Amino acid sequence: MPMADIAFVRSEIVQQQSPPRRESGAVAWMRKNLFSSISDTVLTLLAALFLLWVIPPLFGFLIGRAVPPGGTVEQCRVENVGACWAYVASEIEFFIYGFYPMAEYWRPNLVFALFALLIVPLLWPRVPYKLANALLFFVPFPIVSVILLAGGVLGLPEVPTEQWGGLLVTLIISVVGICLSLPLGILLALGRQSKLPIIKTLCIAFIELIRAVPLITVLFMASIMLPLFMPQGTTVDKLLRALVGVTLFSSAYMAEVVRGGMQAIGRGQYEAAQALGLGYWRRMGFIVLPQALKHVIPGIVGNFISLFKDTSLVYIVGMKDLLEAVKTKNDALEWASPTQAVTGYIFAAAVFWVFCFSISRYSRYWETRLNTGHKR
Repeated sequence: MPMADIAFVRSEIVQQQSPPRRESGAVAWMRKNLFSSISDTVLTLLAALFLLWVIPPLFGFLIGRAVPPGGTVEQCRVENVGACWAYVASEIEFFIYGFYPMAEYWRPNLVFALFALLIVPLLWPRVPYKLANALLFFVPFPIVSVILLAGGVLGLPEVPTEQWGGLLVTLIISVVGICLSLPLGILLALGRQSKLPIIKTLCIAFIELIRAVPLITVLFMASIMLPLFMPQGTTVDKLLRALVGVTLFSSAYMAEVVRGGMQAIGRGQYEAAQALGLGYWRRMGFIVLPQALKHVIPGIVGNFISLFKDTSLVYIVGMKDLLEAVKTKNDALEWASPTQAVTGYIFAAAVFWVFCFSISRYSRYWETRLNTGHKR
């Protein structure tokens, strides 16, 4: 076919047209995510109205009409006053240390500093010497922490665990529970899939028994029933009871999370590991578990967050965690005011939110780094 038969020559000038829509920037993002359809537009407007209804009163209570740190109790007793941050600032030491002797505050402060010094490089992927850092964190650090906090040796005055409280107890229980529940959960998950009937039956019985009762029941059993099985005259430390109860409870749930990740691994991975001549523990340690744990990072972190929040139940064994310390001071008459209790609970909620949100964002970082989202 000749070229002239298919060629097109415009015979008139095209009218000027508007430029194309922007494909990036704030306007394009709002058009795509907030106003892409009629229903989205309605929901966006309703959400904006809700925020306009909620934010001004919250701002007024938390900041606008609030009594700042350094204020007086008389200011907190004024009618229509906001949050009494002066109360929180005055009692912050009790919220952190509980009844720990004031002259010995340097000991938990030193433990906090050592914890931060060891955990930050351990969680930061680019920092070298991970093995040495992990050995320092899991071996000498717990021993040094117990010596510093409990005392009774090296000339340090003894401080019984009954005097520990506040954020100190919350962090101790949550960190110990997190560090112990993951390996115990992995062992329980492996035992549940074991071919040995006795091990499999014991693991299944433990997991199902623990998961069938609430944590408060486990703590109650650890507090009341555990001493009955000990020799006559033997006492079990209250903090140790809480640590054992929380760790066992969390490990049962962790075992099911890990088992779900192991079942998600294709059968070919097991067979390939066997074909390489690897033994059982090497197959699990080098082939199966690394893939399984990568797939269940959200579930593991969800258990960690639940464990951190469940530390507020240790009051059942007589320990004063952060929430119990706040409840204790909310009844103090020297700071009695209309907003005293609300301010204390807001402070406790803010502390829990900061820690839980930080754990959640760190897990998101590892999901992105390991590409576990499997986005298409």
